[in-house]
Amino acid sequence: MTITPTLDDIGGYSMFEPVTLRFSDQDAMGHVNNVAYAALFESGRLALLTDLLAGLDDRKLGYVLANLTIDYRKEMHFPGAVQVGGRLLRVGEKSLTTGYGAFLNGVCHATATSVNVCFDIETRRARPFPAEIRAALLARIDG
Repeated sequence: MTITPTLDDIGGYSMFEPVTLRFSDQDAMGHVNNVAYAALFESGRLALLTDLLAGLDDRKLGYVLANLTIDYRKEMHFPGAVQVGGRLLRVGEKSLTTGYGAFLNGVCHATATSVNVCFDIETRRARPFPAEIRAALLARIDG
């Protein structure tokens, strides 16, 4: 039996993107604002997709964000250096699902999942992954 780590388990990630909190990430409540969390996960998503697709690039393809879900678990405060962990969860015919955790001092403050769709840049429509890219992605599923 395989037990898949939950997104709030720092040990479940092999890729981390460091992100330094900015003073402007705070809101009137004195904690990091929800919009700043979306930006943290954007940084993690870009780093993860860059890693997953390294050497597999097809210049006619793009990847567009179709869904982002964030679960806020604990208040986060400035200053700090956040480690955004990312991992591949699922590969479909036209999309991939990724999972993230935002860790400050080793403590999970938020988790997120995103669905990114394979996108044909010329036709501006979703399209299936080329077979070689899909196979390479399937080999990289973490959870």
